[in-house]
Amino acid sequence: MARVVTLTTDIGWAYAAQVKGVLLRALGPGRVVDLAHDLPAHGIAEAAFLLRHLGATFPPGTVHLAIVDPGVGGTRAPVAIACRDGSSLVGPDNGLLDPLARHLGVRAVVRLDRSKVRGPGGASATFDGRDLFAPAAARLANGAALRSLGGPATLTPLPVVAPRAGRFGHLGRVQHIDAFGNIITDLPPSAAPPFGALAQVRFGRGRSVTLPVRRVYEEVAPGTPLLLVSSFGLLEIALRTGRAADRFRVRVGDRVLLRSVRPRNG
Repeated sequence: MARVVTLTTDIGWAYAAQVKGVLLRALGPGRVVDLAHDLPAHGIAEAAFLLRHLGATFPPGTVHLAIVDPGVGGTRAPVAIACRDGSSLVGPDNGLLDPLARHLGVRAVVRLDRSKVRGPGGASATFDGRDLFAPAAARLANGAALRSLGGPATLTPLPVVAPRAGRFGHLGRVQHIDAFGNIITDLPPSAAPPFGALAQVRFGRGRSVTLPVRRVYEEVAPGTPLLLVSSFGLLEIALRTGRAADRFRVRVGDRVLLRSVRPRNG
């Protein structure tokens, strides 16, 4: 039986349906799992963050197909990756696949050879997702060897600025803004004060705001901002029943400076 293929894109449901058509023709029903098709257009870093966290929850042996490809048809390489846990990744070599590949452990990388990977119809210069990546993912899911798809290659790393602690606090970046407007950072829970305390947060060069540190949203009144640990296991700034990203005018990639608020004596 074919392995499961996950599909992550920024191309919307109509274009994604074309990719799924290729996959289902080769794999049959029930083998394709949609992760997301409404990612911000061309947002490689945010898509890579989500793919890393969502893909890691799937069992070993899964084939992860990801298409966020602003350089389609250009110089970026089309690649497939074999991971140490038996999983495979397929997509553009623009940093998108790098975080999940490193998490799963890279065993081998090939540059897809178009003469060896052909789709069911004519190829478009602007839709490698359908015409190259999907056929390659289907072949891997059906048991093809990685080396049958192309020659050896190296993987392009995603440029990452790691969070760090300094004299003025913990400095990180916004990684994702979810459907509720919650601001997901790359800061670990250890950067936050204890639950029940206060934290001061500044986005970019903006004004600092003081937030209560809580476990769940319900611990503050509606319309109140708070700091908590997100389901990604990283620190999140939220606004109960509102959109924190809109309130604080925050975008993915913005810097976040976090520090504890010392309690006043007396």
